[in-house]
Amino acid sequence: MNPVPPLHALAAALVMTVLLTGCGGGPAATPTASPASAGAASSPSPSPSPTPEEPAELIGGGTELFPGRRMVALYGRPGTPALGVLGEQGPEESAVRARALAAHYEPFSEEPVIPAFEIIATTASAEAGPDGDYSEEMSVEDLRPYVEAAAAHDVYVVLDLQPGRQDFLSQARQYEELLRLPNVGLALDPEWRLAPWQHHMVQIGTVDAAEINATTSWLAQLTRENELPQKLVVLHQFAESMITNRHLVDTSHPELALVLHADGHGTPELKMGTWHRLQEGLPEGMRMAWKNFYDEDLPTFTPEQTFAVEPTPWFVSYQ
Repeated sequence: MNPVPPLHALAAALVMTVLLTGCGGGPAATPTASPASAGAASSPSPSPSPTPEEPAELIGGGTELFPGRRMVALYGRPGTPALGVLGEQGPEESAVRARALAAHYEPFSEEPVIPAFEIIATTASAEAGPDGDYSEEMSVEDLRPYVEAAAAHDVYVVLDLQPGRQDFLSQARQYEELLRLPNVGLALDPEWRLAPWQHHMVQIGTVDAAEINATTSWLAQLTRENELPQKLVVLHQFAESMITNRHLVDTSHPELALVLHADGHGTPELKMGTWHRLQEGLPEGMRMAWKNFYDEDLPTFTPEQTFAVEPTPWFVSYQ
């Protein structure tokens, strides 16, 4: 399990407006001269109407995530090295590191390997905080440098939610402006989803399929209305209790690609045990994802060993 940090002071939220709508209209017709003006000089044709914007695409091209690519991500919270390698350096350096890490996987993949960030946007907290939800939310303004650096370096972004006593949908809505971007997806971490009587590091959190479905339904609608390419949705799990009624998780939205992220760490035997156990009763259409830990794994899998796991993970993150 990830360590729980003390409460940090967060900057005030700043809304970033992102417009992704295209211009309508086809080419204008050239006017035809009437009999009365047949001998007159023809009048200039009107300028053609603007052509519609090209539809947004994913990094690497296309609008569907899989099976056309795999992803390798740096995981963590910006500015907090204890919560993952993404917090060990700034935005530009993180993008360069993510690209270098993904390149190590290329020799072992039949598909292109896309670098990614999995950013902890809301962090489980030991204290209730002013809003009482035991979760610290980064503002859009705090996240923007990482999202912009990722876009500049062709790095996909996943916003990870650890909502405490708040629900996933309410937290996801706080980042709607970022989720309107074509290469920003979402991760839900039920380990840190508390019931009103629970506390982090005392109990392991849990979420029901109904709350997951409410969140993914909203995200699918947002994606559809803004004509965005398919979005990645990562569901974290290492214990069966973390997702109740998992067989009812809706995987039918064509706007979304869902992966189940196996968060187990330790020896190879422990990790593989978790990997195989989580695939039992996996909802149809949901793919598998893998997590490597630099400190907690004994030892950390190499890229070759990671992609030798069956089935080959579609998304790999490093903490």
